[in-house]
Parts: sequence; structure tokens; C-alpha cells
Amino acid sequence: MADRSLRGMRLGSQSLQSEEGVEFSPRKKSVYCTEDGTTFEVTFSADAEVPETWESPRSGLEGRLVGEDGTLVQSVVADVKPVRTHWDMLLERRTRAELEELLQERLELLRARRGETKSSKTSAKTA
Repeated sequence: MADRSLRGMRLGSQSLQSEEGVEFSPRKKSVYCTEDGTTFEVTFSADAEVPETWESPRSGLEGRLVGEDGTLVQSVVADVKPVRTHWDMLLERRTRAELEELLQERLELLRARRGETKSSKTSAKTA
């Protein structure tokens, strides 16, 4: 029965859907210019953040965004605070001498747990 209802249809070559009632999302075109002077357009969603650089689909060169007035958009570099490492935060609380002293205390404690002493360690090196 299904074979009869599809007879005469060109399956795959013709869509049964129409564009009736389809509403596309708002879009905007951005123009980019490469170093060699060629320009190309890229379409973005209206609410998307447009990147300052884009690779040209034809030449593969990096293009810079062209503003509304026809000049290249200058990138704004925000002041970034340097990353604070654990070592930096540790040095804010203690001096280097205090840290050396704490390190020696912890090493002695660990060696005592293992049953090692300074004399057994030096005798192992000479043997």
C-alpha cells in the first residue's frame, strides 16, 4: 500500500517542506580586511559578539574587523592582574628564613617516622 502512495514521487530530489511560516533569526554582516587588502564578509547572529580577527575563507590570511566608518577596529587590551601563585601567597605570610626553618622541622619529623636519623643517612652514603 505504501508503495502505491509514493509512486511517481522523486524521492530525495524534492522536499515536501515549504518555507512558509519560517522566520529567520536576525543577522548582521561584518567586514574583514586582510593585510594584502582583500575584504570579505562574515555573517553573524545579531546578538553575537563579533571577533576582531577572522581567517579569510579564500586566502587563509587573518583579516581584521573593519568598523562602520571603514577603518580597522583597534583592539582594546584590558589591564590584567598578574596571577598570584601559591608561592607568592606563602611569601606574603612568612619570610624565607621562616619557611626554611619549617621545612627542616618537617623533614626531621618525616625522617623520625621512617626511623632514619642523620647518622644512619650519612653512614649509608659512605658505604
